[in-house]
Amino acid sequence: MQVILIVEANGLQNKEIFEKHLKKEGFMPIEGESFAYEGQTTTHLFSTRAYILEVVEKGLQKAGFNGCKIVFEVGTNPMEAYLFNISKNLFEAVDI
Repeated sequence: MQVILIVEANGLQNKEIFEKHLKKEGFMPIEGESFAYEGQTTTHLFSTRAYILEVVEKGLQKAGFNGCKIVFEVGTNPMEAYLFNISKNLFEAVDI
């Protein structure tokens, strides 16, 4: 299944480090779009969701950031949105 990921990172200190991490984990930038990535998955939605959240979190931590929202779609499943809670150090689901 195709995965589309859109990232809105506030205060990202090093976009190159962030994108290098995403590429290493299988998310390639979408040409002509800023902070939009695509990849492929063969796992179930639950596993893919956990993987996306972990990959983005690690990339943000490596690059340095002040806040982040992400939206992603896995195959034909509905889009999901998450906001990074800095005080809890994790992504939390939010309404789209």
